[in-house]
Amino acid sequence: MATGSSFAILGEITASWRLPPSSFTTTSTLLGVLATAGGAMGLAATNPGPVEFQEFAADQLTRLITEEICHEDGLPLMLRLVIRDCPAVVASQRQVLGNLALEHSRRRNLGLFSLYSTELGGERILPNWSLPRYHALTLAAAGRFVLLRTGQDNGSNRAERP
Repeated sequence: MATGSSFAILGEITASWRLPPSSFTTTSTLLGVLATAGGAMGLAATNPGPVEFQEFAADQLTRLITEEICHEDGLPLMLRLVIRDCPAVVASQRQVLGNLALEHSRRRNLGLFSLYSTELGGERILPNWSLPRYHALTLAAAGRFVLLRTGQDNGSNRAERP
């Protein structure tokens, strides 16, 4: 019985050390809710809009087109004879590329972040040469853009990049 009574005494001592219900738990819960709401409002306020997306897309397309077309086999011979500085020609069209991307994108604004779905290309330029079709899914949040999925469609074969 000595053991049973010592547990009872230990239980009373432990109970006396517990803090009585106080405003501490209510205050911490309230602070947590306020911090979460503040974070959500911060994300919503920094959710990039169409103008920022246009700038981002212009940079991405300028880089992509320069990589894809401005190498030795990227342009047909006839165009390579006419275009001497391919990267400069592409760079000079940066604003046009941004406008084009914005026109061919659909934005789903989810408040805290946005998703931009873009489909470009596929047009026939010369009888035996057409632009590849590109598609991208972009996440816009906290003032930044992240490409979630990109791909290229050359007719029937489709290449995806994570």
